[in-house]
Amino acid sequence: MAGKFLHGALVQFMDTFLIPLPNVIIFQFNPETITHTWSPAQAAGGSGPTANPLAVKGTPGESFSFSLAMDSNDMIADGSPVAEGIAVVSGVYTRLAALEMLLYPTASPTDGLLGAVSVSAAGIGGSAAAGGVKRDVPAAQLPTVLFVWGPGRILPVKVTGLAITERLYDPLLLNPIHAEAQIGLQVLTPEELKYVTGPLADLANVAYTYSQGLRQVLAIANLANSVESVIGMLPV
Repeated sequence: MAGKFLHGALVQFMDTFLIPLPNVIIFQFNPETITHTWSPAQAAGGSGPTANPLAVKGTPGESFSFSLAMDSNDMIADGSPVAEGIAVVSGVYTRLAALEMLLYPTASPTDGLLGAVSVSAAGIGGSAAAGGVKRDVPAAQLPTVLFVWGPGRILPVKVTGLAITERLYDPLLLNPIHAEAQIGLQVLTPEELKYVTGPLADLANVAYTYSQGLRQVLAIANLANSVESVIGMLPV
């Protein structure tokens, strides 16, 4: 049964009037293939005979891409009354909507829902040159999401791409009952994590530190294989 397997997930915390609510998207079916892409760290630049051509700044870029399948018939067959009710009424539309919300910018918590706008003393049409007050543009940024792929990979990411293919629809309301989503994720760097605010800020930093520390431990563990291989290559 599907319930016996560990499922991946995407987690986003959304600010509300009362408490932050998590937008948790548990993968109905784990992707069979994940593409894990790396890009080198940015060159530090510099010129002249003393410039270091190997110098870089920042950290390497890291991204993931994969495809998620969703099917409402499987939700109905799962036996959960809540899942069955949602699937009957809206198919997989709720899952698609949750994925789509990961791309919508969120307002800064300090700016409120609409942000702060200063009205000039000369009226709405007033300008700074005419003695008006400069308007503050409401701050917004892409939501920070946690990509959870087992206990060894819990990474803060931003969604860089989402392409949804809807394949089947219910005959009454035309809600999608089967769909596939192509998802692109970019892992946030320590420099980018400095700008993360809201209830996910501390958790995002802890997740990055944890995953990076585990990667280093696994790399050290691989030294045992390297030593054994080198010894096998020696003539004596």
